[in-house]
Amino acid sequence: MLAEQAGVCVRPLAMWVQDQQSGQRRLVNVACGARLEDKCPPCARRTRLARMAQCREGWHLEAEPLIGPAGGRAGVEESAGSFKIETAGEGEAREGAGSRRVRSTRRRQDAPELPKRDGSGSTLGRTFTGREGKVYQPSMFVTVTLPSYGKVRNGVPVDADGYDYRRAARDALHFSKLVDRFVQNVRRVAGYDVQYFAAVEFQKRLAPHLHMAIRGTLARREVRQVVAATYHQVWWPATDGPLLEGDRLPVWAEGVGYVEPVTGEVLPTWDEALDRLAADEGAGPLHVARFGDQIDMQGVISGTDDANRCVRYLAKYLVKAVSGGALDAGGDGSSARRRHAGRLLEALRYEPCSAACANWLRYGVQPKGAKAGLMPGRCRFKAHGVSCLGYGGRRVLVSRKWSGKTLGEHQRERRAFVLEALGVPDEVADRARFVWQMAATTDPDVPSLTVRLLELVAERQRWRRALEQARAENGGSSDGSGLGEAGGMAAGHP
Repeated sequence: MLAEQAGVCVRPLAMWVQDQQSGQRRLVNVACGARLEDKCPPCARRTRLARMAQCREGWHLEAEPLIGPAGGRAGVEESAGSFKIETAGEGEAREGAGSRRVRSTRRRQDAPELPKRDGSGSTLGRTFTGREGKVYQPSMFVTVTLPSYGKVRNGVPVDADGYDYRRAARDALHFSKLVDRFVQNVRRVAGYDVQYFAAVEFQKRLAPHLHMAIRGTLARREVRQVVAATYHQVWWPATDGPLLEGDRLPVWAEGVGYVEPVTGEVLPTWDEALDRLAADEGAGPLHVARFGDQIDMQGVISGTDDANRCVRYLAKYLVKAVSGGALDAGGDGSSARRRHAGRLLEALRYEPCSAACANWLRYGVQPKGAKAGLMPGRCRFKAHGVSCLGYGGRRVLVSRKWSGKTLGEHQRERRAFVLEALGVPDEVADRARFVWQMAATTDPDVPSLTVRLLELVAERQRWRRALEQARAENGGSSDGSGLGEAGGMAAGHP
């Protein structure tokens, strides 16, 4: 409780640090860095503040962001999944280690065509000049949702039997790919290199939806057109049959793979199943994911209350599990909502979540990278769990040229700011000087967790006093709240 009140990690890691120059060895409490508040509230709050700083810094840039050497690490934050833009249409690359399998790139007949503008290469978007000559560079805040699966009231289906849980489960499983397609289409229509900071959270009805801060603006009509034209086709083997369960549940045969126990027939591998699908000219996609009609859009100007409110909103649920905000909603409908979640989990139980999902055994296909011990209905990937409810992608989606920095780089900047304010040298910058080693749990020289937490609390109090003194010496020009939070990030974060 004291650690939480002081804002220090509640489950620090004990590590020995050996100074190569002096030969001294000391114990350091390293913050766990948890991103969810149910594991460590102070660490989760610091991560949330860093994400807010990252969002705010990149949203209304007036100059092109500087990208680090070889693109830095920011490229890994491009999307919820592996972000790859197809060069034409909606062709789908098959998953597998063999040759690239490609379906026709012609767009679906039930999807509207999209205009394509030549890209300028800029990431800043358009500017507008007001009557008094002031130049404005507005941006956008967009929210897109999935379609309806049945009428709901207070987040719970009115008719549970008529609610399309299967479609809801599949849409959640492939939501990250649908977002990839949306970004691709936005960039195609916008005519510039659109950059974004987005967060995925769940609605009360337990369907994922996307909040996205976009640098620059598009016409609202065009955004609606992009949403209507965006879809993702899932080219996977059919899951209508054969159903292998009970006495016919596939068994593992060493050196062969999974076999049907009655006939002894070896199940086709993942690549073989995709080859059969590619050879079938009459085959269709297993699922087509689309957005719903509900879209929210608003223009945002830098430095306004609306901009600050949107930044806070984007980071609102980042410290909770993916579905935590929806499941934790109080009121009389909480028990009904949990029953609703149970039905959704049951629909997800046997739905394949990826090429490596154990559920493929139920449909007569060996999962990609199959190994002994797989059991349909017991897939270990997080998408099947109650904390994710089908969505296995990232919570925060940041384009590579948003701010030109990764989350870690933003955190290190905040830490460096505090150390500079205190006049403390950053010894960690000289990484070759120190050797780090995790302390053993049985090490008698390591104090108990209680003692280490009290030491961290005392250290945090010293930091706060020093920061307040530094601020006073600087004439109070620094943002006290930001300085204090940055100090919290520096303490216990070598």
